[in-house]
Amino acid sequence: MRPVASTRGEPGASASREAAAAPKQAGQRDAFFDNAKYLAIVLVAIGHAWEPLRDGSRAVSALYMVVYAFHMPAFIVISGYFSRSFDASPGRVRRLVTGLAVPYVVFETAYTLFTRWTDQEPDRPVSLLDPLYLTWFLAALFIWRLTTPVWRRVRWPLPAALVIAMLATLSPSVGNDLDLQRTLQFLPYFVLGLLLKPEHFRLVRRHSARVLAVPVFAAAVAVAYWAVPRMTGAWFYHRDSAEELAAPAWYGPVMTLVTFGCSLVLVACFLAWVPGRRAWFTVLGAGTLYGYLLHGFVAQGSKFWGWYEPAWIHQPVGVAVVTVVAAVLVTALCTPPVRRLFRWVMEPDMAWAFRRDADQQARERNAVREGSAARG
Repeated sequence: MRPVASTRGEPGASASREAAAAPKQAGQRDAFFDNAKYLAIVLVAIGHAWEPLRDGSRAVSALYMVVYAFHMPAFIVISGYFSRSFDASPGRVRRLVTGLAVPYVVFETAYTLFTRWTDQEPDRPVSLLDPLYLTWFLAALFIWRLTTPVWRRVRWPLPAALVIAMLATLSPSVGNDLDLQRTLQFLPYFVLGLLLKPEHFRLVRRHSARVLAVPVFAAAVAVAYWAVPRMTGAWFYHRDSAEELAAPAWYGPVMTLVTFGCSLVLVACFLAWVPGRRAWFTVLGAGTLYGYLLHGFVAQGSKFWGWYEPAWIHQPVGVAVVTVVAAVLVTALCTPPVRRLFRWVMEPDMAWAFRRDADQQARERNAVREGSAARG
């Protein structure tokens, strides 16, 4: 059963509820989650486009802080929600390798070679243990999904994940290997996604939630504007320990809980605004990983190519132009033609690399016997 938005007070509300109550056909994608993923990836691209514009602009810095407070948590919560069925079966392990491990190796190598050129560092080594730029998410999701069976069996999974995240902030020795610091600090969002059910999403999609999200977001922007000169937004990146952020050790566990609470409120507000019906961009939700990994080359190269050097780019009109360009670019990278072009590396079949499991072989034998019987 898929979550549906409240339609109270709207024409055809009864019919909408009856349609929503009908069982979803096998293989049918949920428009709400595709819409959410697309809108989240647009915010990721916009956030990266805003990064060079923060210096000298308190307003851009505030918006940047707010976006970073919830765009990756939203992605991770949804990823956790769709990882609930991961059981380490042969088929799911195969998709884990082809959908995450292979793209990680390819894009980690590609980003390193690209950075050698843009940063003028020809000797920069290719290291699969030190995720570069955007590839950390692939490594983290691989680890989180592998541990899913554990979190499904633990008695108090979310408190346990929060404790792990809090302890990670106390340990600067958690190094760059597979970006483990960020993997551990973002872990509670994934575990929360594992625990969510369709009714939880229905709660945040009520009309009252959509209305309440407006003042909540306005307050978040106001608080961020106040906080810009007073604190670092790096707490929302979840990639450093308290010591590395020049803060007392006890700040780490406290800020873990504070940022977790703030991020969840903003994620709920974001989801409240996501449309549940099919829209022109719904189909793009299936290609968000393509947009995520590919837009990084433009985001990184734009600085090398001097796109941010003109003074007008740092004016309000320039910020608006950069925002629109980033949104259009990542939208184009999520389209079906781009997915077909890069599917060989993002979703390779690689049947040659895996042994067929016993169930699959039995199904094939049965199909052959049934075909022979039909012909006989």
